[in-house]
Amino acid sequence: MEKLNVALADSNISILLDAKNYFTDDNEINLIATFSNASQLKNINYIDALIFDISLSSEEFTIEDCCCHFSKKPSLIITTEEKEEESLQKSMQYGAKYLLCKPYSMDELRSKLLTLKSGPSSVRLKLNENKMLDEKLSNIFIRSGIPPHIKGYQFLREAVKLSVFKPDMINNITKKLYPSIANQFNTTASKVERAIRHAIEVAWNRGKIENINSIFGIKIYAKGEKPTNGELIALIADKLMIECG
Repeated sequence: MEKLNVALADSNISILLDAKNYFTDDNEINLIATFSNASQLKNINYIDALIFDISLSSEEFTIEDCCCHFSKKPSLIITTEEKEEESLQKSMQYGAKYLLCKPYSMDELRSKLLTLKSGPSSVRLKLNENKMLDEKLSNIFIRSGIPPHIKGYQFLREAVKLSVFKPDMINNITKKLYPSIANQFNTTASKVERAIRHAIEVAWNRGKIENINSIFGIKIYAKGEKPTNGELIALIADKLMIECG
């Protein structure tokens, strides 16, 4: 099987090192080069895809310069620490296939690259996709009684989003899902699991069981019943996948 040739340009050296280690001996992705300076991309003759940190773009060397350097324009994935709509607009302007907001996991990056590999017709960047998903998640968590100030809220949020964009994650919650979230937040998988369980316990102790049932339109849980982490993540992810199409 022909590999996808990829270059990664990022201002964060740790990300470059993580990517080198992660994609070593990958049977589908060939990470041929990593750079901390965008101008270094001039040394490459051909790539299928470019992962580009938007902070590296400047008046002297823009994203357009990077892409126009190649005889065949590579597919572009933009990464950014910004989360405003302006970043999404820029991504569309530059013709990006995806926008990844930092911190992101290598699993998430690989998933996006494999989608590129499967063909351009399957790739879309929806301006309001992430924003809409975040709004729906916030609404569900508020109605469920999960307070946003606890760590479990953030971990549960990321767990659902990962399960939406990569559904097979929910079938590998211990080996893939928790470690991916732990990597993003610089913690351990066991702490992720405990924090999410605590968030669920807080919600159930607040007695908002009827709100949770009303979110899904059917009586899923009776008083005294409490879902496992995986059950609740899968339930919310399934609902969002149906609603977001």
